[in-house]
Amino acid sequence: MKRVMLTVAYDGSAYSGWQVQPNADTIEGQLNKHLSELLGEEITVIGASRTDAGVHALCNLAVFSTNARIPAEKISYALNQRLPEDIRIQKSEQVPDDWHPRRCDSRKTYEYRIYRAQFPMPVKRLYSLFTYYELDVNRMQEAAAYLEGEHDFKSFCQTGAQVESTVRTIYSVEVEEQGENDLVIRVCGNGFLYNMVRIIAGTLLDIGQGKRDPMDIFTILEARDRSTAGPTAPAHGLTLVK
Repeated sequence: MKRVMLTVAYDGSAYSGWQVQPNADTIEGQLNKHLSELLGEEITVIGASRTDAGVHALCNLAVFSTNARIPAEKISYALNQRLPEDIRIQKSEQVPDDWHPRRCDSRKTYEYRIYRAQFPMPVKRLYSLFTYYELDVNRMQEAAAYLEGEHDFKSFCQTGAQVESTVRTIYSVEVEEQGENDLVIRVCGNGFLYNMVRIIAGTLLDIGQGKRDPMDIFTILEARDRSTAGPTAPAHGLTLVK
């Protein structure tokens, strides 16, 4: 028996998120199906990040145990021959038998991309949120800094999420202009609540449009109430990058 870790990249446009669901096509479901067929045994992977429907990833991690004799580093080549073209294994490697992707110290980095212009750009439609509104980037950057540190992020968690604690540590929140039209909100933390990054993005967009003040972040955090934060930004602008 050996433990294998996969580094998984995917375009989430066609999938109902990472986690297996009844009557839905998911990233985890695709991995389980094709690994089981490849290795000739029932395989169930454990993922590091359970991304939502429509969210993309450059490097999500998944781990599983197998009795198969195929070397761990060769599994990526064989599995990529079976997977749909919008899912690709970037690396497969053997890890310690007790390694678990959600029980280790780690940092996760997400990027939320926004395309600002008079009209949409078709090639960006699956990976960036389009807006024709003027955005005050300085206000967004000021507000983003207030989110850094350890806080109770209950206001930034979708109502009904089942979690033991809503306290998380955010190491950095950056709002970066890339060229004339592209804007990236980059969030790095030790873990994230359900829809947390998308709610952060929606709140920062409200601030950039002048609907809220940057200092409102403190009131939102203190309230611990989802209704006080901004809207949940659409999934397609979000990518797990690191």
